[in-house]
Amino acid sequence: MANNNIHEQIEKEREQARAVCSTEGATSADCAAAWDAVEELQAEAAHQQVKEPKNSFEKYCDDNPDAAECRIYDD
Repeated sequence: MANNNIHEQIEKEREQARAVCSTEGATSADCAAAWDAVEELQAEAAHQQVKEPKNSFEKYCDDNPDAAECRIYDD
């Protein structure tokens, strides 16, 4: 589900970048910044796809965060 959300956000940013570039000009700093935002979201989407799948223990801890086995103690 999170993956769909990031793709929706990418599409929104693309539309915004196109709008900014059409009003400000293709060589404007605002246009470049808008497309940078699109590229950052695309990189994040690619990074999320590369993540390794969770093992059964990680899934268990996601479902049972209060379980003794899943507690994380700070030093």
